[in-house]
Amino acid sequence: MIKVWINRTMMTATNTLNQLQSKIDQISNNIANVDTTAFKKTQTSFNDLLTQSFNNQPSETKEKGRLTAPGIRQGTGAMLSQSQLVLSQGALKTTDRNLDAAFTRDDQFFTVSVQDDNGVNTRLTRDGVFYLSPNANDQMMLVTSAGHKVLDENGEPILIEGNIKGIKISEYGLLIVDTEEYGEKSFGLGIVSVKKPQFLDRLGGNLLGLPKNFNALGVTEDDIMTALTGDSRNQAAVRQGTLESSNVDLSKEMTDLINVQRSYQFQSRAVTMADQMSGLVNGIR
Repeated sequence: MIKVWINRTMMTATNTLNQLQSKIDQISNNIANVDTTAFKKTQTSFNDLLTQSFNNQPSETKEKGRLTAPGIRQGTGAMLSQSQLVLSQGALKTTDRNLDAAFTRDDQFFTVSVQDDNGVNTRLTRDGVFYLSPNANDQMMLVTSAGHKVLDENGEPILIEGNIKGIKISEYGLLIVDTEEYGEKSFGLGIVSVKKPQFLDRLGGNLLGLPKNFNALGVTEDDIMTALTGDSRNQAAVRQGTLESSNVDLSKEMTDLINVQRSYQFQSRAVTMADQMSGLVNGIR
């Protein structure tokens, strides 16, 4: 019986250790991106794993007056029950650069085209550091700082022809370009409003995207996000010459990291003590 208890102690502790390590990794990722433009932190929470109930008292007559459920319940550790993307607004900082843009609403994202091992896909970002990159036929293409193509409201790359005299991004996400040859021309930046961020996956490079199997989760793309086109573009809230800071609170992340490390040390000590007790039991002759 003692050896069974020791084994359960080690199993419970090791289960929890694995989950605590995932929590540490999540906090580390948040801290590493404290200075990343428009980065959105991830917040996780814990829950109990399945518990087992043991009927240690077969005679119900001896349990009269008991207020709790009969039997003994023993847990098997803790797990990360939820990992949620937090879309709270980060602080805005003025850059006075014409091709810098930031959202003033926390649910809106730019759409960009990214080519990776899975082909060309549309991704989401709030990083509004844009550049003009030379393209074929004397055209200029609007790209992100990582070189990804910025898409318009029709899902096409934004190509600008002619010699540019001035450029502006309106509060509704319209890129207004003044050229010598063609005068002013506007492009509607691709903007979506995210309603269910919990269904978005982090894809690296400060990008978000839909999971491959999101249809199997019982939701559609329209349930997760809505493209702001036509009359709905009036809902867009963009500020030119401004960038959004990360919404990571460094002091909170450090406090959480200390708490998780203490929990990790406690579970490690439980494994050590169970191992020592196992040695003592095995040494009894």
